[in-house]
Amino acid sequence: MPDITEWTGRTDEKAGGISPAQAAQLHATLGDPERPVPTEGEDMPPLWHWCAFNPTTPLAGLARDGHPALGGFLPPVRLSRRMWASGSLRMRVPLRVGEALQQHSRLARIEEKQGRTGPMVLVTVEHEVSGARGVAIEEVQNIVYLDIPDSFAPPPGKPMPEVPVLHETRSLSEALLFRYSALTFNAHRIHYDLPYATEVEHYPGLVVHGPLQATWLMETACRARRRHPSVFEFRGVHPMLLTGSRIAEVMAEETGDGALRLVTGQEGHQCMQAMARWEETA
Repeated sequence: MPDITEWTGRTDEKAGGISPAQAAQLHATLGDPERPVPTEGEDMPPLWHWCAFNPTTPLAGLARDGHPALGGFLPPVRLSRRMWASGSLRMRVPLRVGEALQQHSRLARIEEKQGRTGPMVLVTVEHEVSGARGVAIEEVQNIVYLDIPDSFAPPPGKPMPEVPVLHETRSLSEALLFRYSALTFNAHRIHYDLPYATEVEHYPGLVVHGPLQATWLMETACRARRRHPSVFEFRGVHPMLLTGSRIAEVMAEETGDGALRLVTGQEGHQCMQAMARWEETA
């Protein structure tokens, strides 16, 4: 069995970008319908870069869950459930549609520990995204690996804010989850394969992507302050599922120091938490 900690320090380089055609698809799925589609050379909304460096693993190289098989850049963790648990971004300059982008990634940390439900592995990846104007985004991505439980055992629900300064809703549907999976070239089956999600990973329904929720929270932060935050941090606290009312809530609270605390939620409990901060020099 390989020592997965030996993967620490590995690096990866990718070239990418968002073409005008991709921008139109992203806008049709995620964009503000009252704003025009950003075109060639125009700034694109923050977090769209998550669709700029999509994996190109052949079908034969996918694991059972639909993710690329581990053991290349990411270590061969012997736990079957993978989740993008949290992340943080420092955004320096906006990226532009049609711009040639570069992403430098480094595997910064691999930590094995005992979690609430059993063994877990935390993998931290640092990304640096650059465009024509130099480094645009510094990002930290935290991926958690767990065993698949015998039944659905979510963490205790955290209540939604009682007096938010902003309260919006988003409609959930199979079409939305399919489109976001396609935009990110993400074949993780929990987002589109209902028998796999319920019978293998034991979720009550299809799972709403964490990055999709983070994008909603970022959009809300941008509208609230009419400019992009310079620092954005997020973490998942409860799965959001395609069940029940099929409505997701998005709320924001003032923190008293100029930042915004944001959450997504469903049926009265939080699913993702985020913090957006604006620096005076941003």
